[in-house]
Amino acid sequence: MRLALIAGSGGLPAAIAGAQDDAPLVCALEGHAPDGLAVDEFFRLETLGSLLKRLGARGVTDVCFCGSIARPALEPSRIDAETLPLVPVFMAALQKGDDGALRAAIGIFEQAGFIIRAAHELLPGLTLETGVLTARCPGPGHERDATLGEAVLAEMGQADLGQACILCRGAVLARETDSGTDAMLDSYAAAGHATRGAILFKAPKPGQDFRADLPTIGPETARGAARAGLDGIVIEAGAVIVLERETVIRSLDAAGLFLWVRAP
Repeated sequence: MRLALIAGSGGLPAAIAGAQDDAPLVCALEGHAPDGLAVDEFFRLETLGSLLKRLGARGVTDVCFCGSIARPALEPSRIDAETLPLVPVFMAALQKGDDGALRAAIGIFEQAGFIIRAAHELLPGLTLETGVLTARCPGPGHERDATLGEAVLAEMGQADLGQACILCRGAVLARETDSGTDAMLDSYAAAGHATRGAILFKAPKPGQDFRADLPTIGPETARGAARAGLDGIVIEAGAVIVLERETVIRSLDAAGLFLWVRAP
């Protein structure tokens, strides 16, 4: 196997690269360099066809999408000859939500002959089994809100929207947008909406392809939840990536919050 990472921003690409016996080829969309990891090839959407050809020539067999990437704009004047046949796929994908666009990207790489590998397949332990990992435990009210959160995210997923929401006592206080979970927490805290008993609930969209864009939390999410005055974080077992797990747990314990890994 020769692995290539289609890397976005954040620390996940470096964590995956560091876990491999052989260094992967690191490719990144311009403007989305990963943290702490040297990039072998930058590319643009308009030259994706050429990138696919180069990956094949370099013996790449497997590809992993990892890290955060904002939806790019397509500049028709910069499309090269190798990418021109992909333009109809691009145009259709750009009209869809994030999940639809990612499915289209996966399809392009698969049609070019590459095997798509999930981040948590290449780095075991990124997702967690059921349980409460903090000193504090959720209460009955939190359990009811978690059940509501599952229904709310199912509804959001039908519209291919976010993967997280803030809930309290049967009310939805905030929903994730394209700006992401940490931005939602920051906006909630800045607006002074801190509500005792509130939780952050995060899980995949219904039917989501687990090979790309699994929901992710990390130390900043823990700090954001504390700033927002939440009681804790609830994530779906086996389906949410937790970066720097020990740091997350320490931060939550220090702030008196819980982390509940919940069976769907």
